[in-house]
Amino acid sequence: MQLKDSVIIVTGGGQGLGRAMAEYLAGRGARLALVDLDQQRLDEAVAACKSAGGDARSYICNVANEDQVSNMVSQVAGDFGTINGLINNAGILRDGLLLKVRDGEIQKMPLNQWQSVIDVNLTGVFLCTREVAAKMVELQSKGLIINISSISRAGNMGQSNYSAAKAGVAAMTVVWAKELARYGIRVAGIAPGFIETEMTASMKPEALEKMTAGIPLRRMGKPEEIAHSAAYLFENDYYSGRILELDGGLRL
Repeated sequence: MQLKDSVIIVTGGGQGLGRAMAEYLAGRGARLALVDLDQQRLDEAVAACKSAGGDARSYICNVANEDQVSNMVSQVAGDFGTINGLINNAGILRDGLLLKVRDGEIQKMPLNQWQSVIDVNLTGVFLCTREVAAKMVELQSKGLIINISSISRAGNMGQSNYSAAKAGVAAMTVVWAKELARYGIRVAGIAPGFIETEMTASMKPEALEKMTAGIPLRRMGKPEEIAHSAAYLFENDYYSGRILELDGGLRL
């Protein structure tokens, strides 16, 4: 697949990894539909993509809302004329232990803390993939859908909700690769480890040092390294149904 002039939707595209991937793809001539909930961040990301050499437009959409996703995909197809790819990057964190005992009292993870992460990180991926794949089939457009999983898919303490969602994303990647191949749609995944983002930048130095010490390469990954891998997946037409692990050798 040639990135130049390809139309790619990036959810969570206003910041972090989503913006990094969008800018990198824009530099290769791709046309980006950036999806997020923060218009200011989207405006900044759109400007950055245009500066990098690609066209970009912004779309406000809650990926966990079925109607909003359906409308967004239809709008992107109408604005750009086609859709060639999707990066399911939008996600949230609501970390917490399943149970916590304090002063003899058992505190349990609230259902809404579980459900909010499942809604965005798992159901959101399902909704976006379903709608984009259907539109690509309708338009007879071939291409690639990338699901962003995580090293936490193997199970990470304090992340029952996030680990379950990211494991589900990895499993769905394999399922959809098999189901959608007949339509010329590949599906692949990326499972990042610890990456330098706004979230990690706000951590205390001692916490960052402890985190980095467990990584064989002794450093966190850079957003542009994830972006480089996304471009590789788009351009390699034989990569499908697998998760590319980018964790510096760390395995949880």
